[in-house]
Amino acid sequence: MTRLRHIELALLAALVPAAVTTATKTVFAEPVDVELVLAVDVSLSMSPDELAIQRDGYVAALTHEQVLRAITDGIHGKIALTYVEWAGDRMQDVVVPWTVISNEAEAAAFAQQLTMHPPARARRTSLSGVLTFASDLFAESEYVGMKRIVDISGDGPNNQGPPVADARDALLAQGIVINGLPLMTRGDGFISSYDVPELDLYYQSCVVGGPGSFMIPVNDWSQFPEAVRRKLVLELAGLPDIEAPQIIRVASSEGTDCMIGEKMWRQRNMWDSP
Repeated sequence: MTRLRHIELALLAALVPAAVTTATKTVFAEPVDVELVLAVDVSLSMSPDELAIQRDGYVAALTHEQVLRAITDGIHGKIALTYVEWAGDRMQDVVVPWTVISNEAEAAAFAQQLTMHPPARARRTSLSGVLTFASDLFAESEYVGMKRIVDISGDGPNNQGPPVADARDALLAQGIVINGLPLMTRGDGFISSYDVPELDLYYQSCVVGGPGSFMIPVNDWSQFPEAVRRKLVLELAGLPDIEAPQIIRVASSEGTDCMIGEKMWRQRNMWDSP
């Protein structure tokens, strides 16, 4: 191949969006700064009030001026976002499909869709299931992001489906970053059979990973709206955030039993537990 041909191909790659090949057709993917999957826990261990706090927190965060600024300040000035509720290994519900957000009106429209129906609820907790589902979402996306991130919240360890560490490693091998929002809250006094005393360490060791990955533990529901907003700003812009709630940068995957949820399930054999 001649040097001139190399130059032509380089110019073409710079001017034309990346091609995404599927089993049946090839489409041109729209470039965005970030492809972001918001994966939100709706297992039965979450009360209706807690589910409402979660939804309201995301609605408020997505329309906050700091989040909008983080979106518009990107190279492309836009992101692709989808919102998924999850519980057991067969329960992943796409509440809002892949949507481009590049301005306040589009962010408000996305947030409005979150308020149209009450959150679902279902049994069990399958972090591995939703991570695998997120991988499929990226594969089906018609966008190409400079970063691909799964933003996952949850209030317990994996207790159904494949081991969570295997699902995490599969995403990391694809260059997908996983950030976490472990919900260490029990404001209504409900204690699940699958509570672990240090869910933040479980998330650090078994769930979160990738370059620049982090998590923000939520110890009280009053912290949730602020935690979501700060986490989105960091994910979309990577800006320093001194005022954020405790941010734990992930550097290790050692020190915690990543099968603790599965072991608790086998020991209790409580089929009606969330």
